[in-house]
Amino acid sequence: MASWGRRSSGMVHHIKALSKVELRGKAGEMKGGWWRYPLQPGVASALVPRSWPCVNTMASLFLVQRFKSSLPQKQVEDDDDDDQDLDFPGGKVACTSEMKFISGSYDKRIPCYRVLGDDGELIKDGSDFEKVNKELAVKMYRDMVCLQIMDTFLYEAQRQGRISFYMTSFGEEAATISSAAALTKDDIILPQYREQGVLLWRGFTLQEIVNQCFGNKDDGGKGRQMPVHYGSSKHNFVTVSSPIATQLPQAAGMAYSLKMDKKDACVVAFIGDGGTSEGDFHAGLNFAAVMEAPVIFVCRNNGWAISTPTSDQFRSDGVVVKGQAYGIPSIRVDGTDALAVYSAIRAARNMAINEQRPVLVESLAYRVGHHSTSDDSTKYRSLSEIEHWKTGRDPLLKAIQVAEGTEKPPLTELFTDVYDLPPSNLVEQEKLLRQTVNKYPHDFPSDVSLH
Repeated sequence: MASWGRRSSGMVHHIKALSKVELRGKAGEMKGGWWRYPLQPGVASALVPRSWPCVNTMASLFLVQRFKSSLPQKQVEDDDDDDQDLDFPGGKVACTSEMKFISGSYDKRIPCYRVLGDDGELIKDGSDFEKVNKELAVKMYRDMVCLQIMDTFLYEAQRQGRISFYMTSFGEEAATISSAAALTKDDIILPQYREQGVLLWRGFTLQEIVNQCFGNKDDGGKGRQMPVHYGSSKHNFVTVSSPIATQLPQAAGMAYSLKMDKKDACVVAFIGDGGTSEGDFHAGLNFAAVMEAPVIFVCRNNGWAISTPTSDQFRSDGVVVKGQAYGIPSIRVDGTDALAVYSAIRAARNMAINEQRPVLVESLAYRVGHHSTSDDSTKYRSLSEIEHWKTGRDPLLKAIQVAEGTEKPPLTELFTDVYDLPPSNLVEQEKLLRQTVNKYPHDFPSDVSLH
C-alpha cells in the first residue's frame, strides 16, 4: 500500500511538471464516508472515498484547471428560489414544472458566410473579411488553377492505366487552397484525402506529387502507399490514411501536445461530410473540447459521401450544428468563396491559439468530380445537376463556360469587314452558301444563324 502511495505521488509530480497545472491537496471535510475537497474558485469540489489510500494525492490527481471559455455557462440567475435549482456536477441547472422537449432542429438553417457574390464581386461594401494583398491573391488563384490542371492530367493518367487510382478536387479548390493560405507552416495538417492543394501551397512540388502517385523510387513514402496518400514531415503534413475519420482523435491529441509545449501553432484536421457519421468524429470533437486543444476541424461538406447524399447522411442541419453539442464554436462558410474561406480559417486559427480551444468549420463546396476513379457518379446523380454546379459555382474563372454559352456570329459575317462593297464573286459565294445551308440544315451547327 505504501508503494502504491509513492507511485501515486510520482504520478502527480509528473502531471504537475507536464501540464503546468496547479494541483491542490488541501484537507477537506468528511461527509457520509466521502472526503470533499475544495477545488479552484468556480470549479465544483471533488468527492473521494475515505477508504482510498493517499486521498489527498488522489484528489489532486484528478484536478485539472479548465479555461473559463469551456466551463458550462451560468444557467440560473441569482434569485430567492434556489431550492428549485439542481446543483449538479458541471453547473447549477434551473428546474421547471413545465415538460418541454428541446427541438431537434432550428426554425431556420444556419446561414453560410460569404464575401463574394456569384459574379466575383463583394456582396456589399464593408463586408466582414480579412483583406489580402495582390501578391497573396495571385498566389491563391495560381495554385487553384495549378491544382485543377494537375487533377485533370493525373485523372487522365489513371484512365490510361498509367496509375492505379486518383481523386480530384474539382469544385473544392478554394476550400483547400484558401485554408492553407490562412495558416502558417508550423500548423500541423491531418488530411483526409482531398487536400493535395494544401501541399501545393506549402511547396510540395508537382514532381513530388506525381512521384507519389506512380510509387517510384523517388516517392517519399517509398511506394508503400496507394496513390493520393501523400505525406511530408518537412511540410507538417501527416500522411493520408485510408480509414475514415481516424485522424480526428489523433488531431486532438497532437493539439494537446502543442498546448502543453506552449507552441504558437494549431492542428488542422480535414474530414468529409460522410466522415461525420463515424464514431471517431464525435470522439475527436469531444476529446478536443474537454481538453481544450487548439485544433481546427474542417469539414468539407461536398454534398455526397461517395453515393450517399447529405439528405441520407444525417437529419441535422448539416455539420455546423454538431459543434454546439460539444461546446465548440462553429461556422458555416461558402467553400467556393476564396476570401470567405481564408477569413474564416484565419479567425478560427486565432481563436484556437489565443483562446486554446477547438473550432469547427463547415465548408460547403459541391463535389463536381466523381468520388474517385473507382466511382461513376452519373449512376446516382444527374448530368444536369453536375453541370449546374460546374458552370455556376466553380471557384475558378468561368471564361470557358461563358464563351461556350454565347451564341455564334451569323454566317453573313464571313463576307464582311474586307471590302467596302463586296465584289460579285463574294456575293455569289454567299448566295451559294445560303442555298446549301437551307438544303442541308442538319450538316451545319444549329446555333449558327444565316442572318
